[in-house]
Order: sequence, then structure tokens, then C-alpha cells
Amino acid sequence: MESYYLDWANLLLRWAHVITAIAWIGSSFYFVFLDSSLTPPVDEDLKKQGVSGELWAVHGGGFYHPVKFAVRPPKLPAHLHWFYWESYSTWLTGFSLFTVSYLWSAGTYLIDKSKMDWLPWQAITVALLFLAVFWVLYDLICRVFGQRKNGDAIVGALVLVLVCVASWLACHWFAGRAAFLLVGAMMATAMSANVAHWIIPGQRKVVASIKAGEPVDPIHGIRGKQRSVHNTYFTLPVLFAMLSGHYSFTYTHPQNWLVLIAMMFAGAAIRQFFVMRHGFKLGRNPNPLPYALTGVLVIVGLMFWLAPAPQASTPEAVGAAASAPAAGQADNRPGQISYAMLQPILAQRCYLCHGAEVQMKNVRLDSPANVKLHAQNIYQQVVVSKIMPMANATGISEAERMLIKQWFETGAANQ
Repeated sequence: MESYYLDWANLLLRWAHVITAIAWIGSSFYFVFLDSSLTPPVDEDLKKQGVSGELWAVHGGGFYHPVKFAVRPPKLPAHLHWFYWESYSTWLTGFSLFTVSYLWSAGTYLIDKSKMDWLPWQAITVALLFLAVFWVLYDLICRVFGQRKNGDAIVGALVLVLVCVASWLACHWFAGRAAFLLVGAMMATAMSANVAHWIIPGQRKVVASIKAGEPVDPIHGIRGKQRSVHNTYFTLPVLFAMLSGHYSFTYTHPQNWLVLIAMMFAGAAIRQFFVMRHGFKLGRNPNPLPYALTGVLVIVGLMFWLAPAPQASTPEAVGAAASAPAAGQADNRPGQISYAMLQPILAQRCYLCHGAEVQMKNVRLDSPANVKLHAQNIYQQVVVSKIMPMANATGISEAERMLIKQWFETGAANQ
């Protein structure tokens, strides 16, 4: 029953996480677009109020006219909306989901004993340290170099090195799927910490100064804007890391850390294109197309690099198929794989988690009826996505995956 309730927790947390992430990323993208699209005000009254930029937009049948005040408005409105619950809710649901999906069953989902033979508590501790240590080092880089001449370039280069080191360590210490997600969670934690420790506190100080009738220190707006821009560049890399778990050809590659770094770099480059393109239309930025082309070229290069070499059916699979009639399945079509031939693979590779003693995800595979019931899932998890066995803990071979592929695709699974 534990597995059943964990599945429910996973479903509901994932649902909530996606909803809140859409709200956070959507508002982040909108305000980056807004800043890039503002034009100097034409109305003299707006200029006198201290408006530095305005935008006219049409959406949903109505016209909108947002304006941005340089440093402060003449007076605070009665109702001021704060953008922070989107960030906090995304992190809270994401960390809860990470706990349910990986930390709760660290021995199964977090640990790859061929890389590090950790005890579950050790793996959990190191995984949590990834979140904390990355934030501390990233924040230190921003504090030390952020306000220097060419500070943005220096910070960007150092953060890139930090992400590369973290990616290498994660992929050499944890199971590939968990490593990719952990790096994404690490960067997402820094994003939410930027909101909690810099953006919102800075805005609170500005509001407090206005209410007290004191001069507003512009440094709060500068620092908040800097961290907000960092967050927008983190967004596409984080989304890739979170989605990669569905595509095993990325995290199972021997150089999976390079795959992760390259895809995150491509995402950041493509995001730069979108950040700059509105300013380009207004004549403020150079043509951002090279950034998009760079990102696309990196992805195309990865597609060719990761492409599996064309190969015929393995000798083991061909030999097994040829012996199918001898296994008591004379009514099978030629080339079909019988349950009798499949059962030793299931016993050796799957029963540990899906047998009589343990039924992870409420799936049991030690009878013909259950194997037929879960045939589609077996094919998807073992052959298509190669997620199972988790971290290949039981050492299934490519020849055995090919045998399961032939069993399913020739129709034996439905008999």
C-alpha cells in the first residue's frame, strides 16, 4: 500500500509543481519581455511622474498600458501586488516531489552502486548539500564580482564553471536520471533563493523607504534586477534537466555529464535570443540570431553524437527466436518470443522489485497473466525509455532488451 500512496503523492505534487512553475516562469518571461519592450514615455505628465518606460499592448479584447517608474513612483498605491508566491510554491512542491520520488527510495532511485556504493543516508545528505553548496558559492560569486566593471561577464563565466563542475560530480556520484534532476533542482533552488534573499527583501526596503518619506537607494533595484536576469537564464536549462528523465538516451550515455552541460548551454543561448530580440526590434540590441543558431547547432550536434549505430538484431536475440518452437510454443508465428523464453530474464532482472516479495508501483511480473497485463509498460520502460531496471541495478543487457522488444512487437505479449 505504501507504493500506492506514494504514487498518489507523486501525481498530486507533480501536478501542483507544474502549475506553479508555469505561473512563475510565465511571470518571469513576461517581465523580461516588458523590460526589453519599454519605450521612453511620450506624455509629459508621465515624464514628470518619473516614468522611465511604457508599453502599449492588446490582449484578450482589451488594451493595456503598463509603465515603469525609475527607482520609485510618486506615491504607493493602496494595493500593490508582490510576485513571490509563484517562486516559493514552485520550490516547495518541487522539493516535496524530489523527496517522494528520489529521497524516500534513495537506494532504488538515487544510488548507482557502480558509481558510488553509498548508504541511503549518505546519498541523501550529499544530494541536499548540492542544493545548499551551489547556492552559497553562486551567491558568493555574485556578491564579490557582481558590482565590478564587466561584472556580468565575470559572474556568467564563473557560474558556468560552477555548473559544469556540479554536473560532472552529480553524474559521477549518482544514478544518471537522478543526477540530471539534481542539477536542475540545484539551479532551481538558487533561483528561488534569489527571490527570497535578494529580490523581495530589496523591494521591501524600497517600499519601507517610500512609506517613511526617505530617499530610495537604487542599489536594491539594481541587485534585484541582476538576480532576476540570472533566473531567466537558468530557466531553460532547469526545464531540460527536469524533463530529461523521460529520455534515457541522454542520462544513460557514458559521457552524460557532457550531454547535460551541452543541453543546458543550448537552452541558455536560446533564452538569450528571446531576451534580446525585443530590444533588437526597437534598435537597442544587436541582432540576437547568432545566439539562437548557436543553441540549435549544439542540439543538432548532440543528436548526431548520441544517435545509436544502426545494427541488426543481436545474435542472442536471433538465436532465441529461432529456438521458440522448441520451447513448447508451436502455435507461435516464426520469430515470436514465448513467455517461457522471457521468464528467465524477468526472474533475473525484474523479480527483485516486481516479484512475490516486493511489488514496486503495485506491479508484479512473476506470472504470465501479470506480464500480459503490464506488457505495454514493460516495453515502454525497458525497451523504449530504458528507465527500468532503475539505474540498471540488475545489469540487464542490450541483448535482453532486444529479446523483450521482439516479444512485444511480434505480438506474443497479447497471447
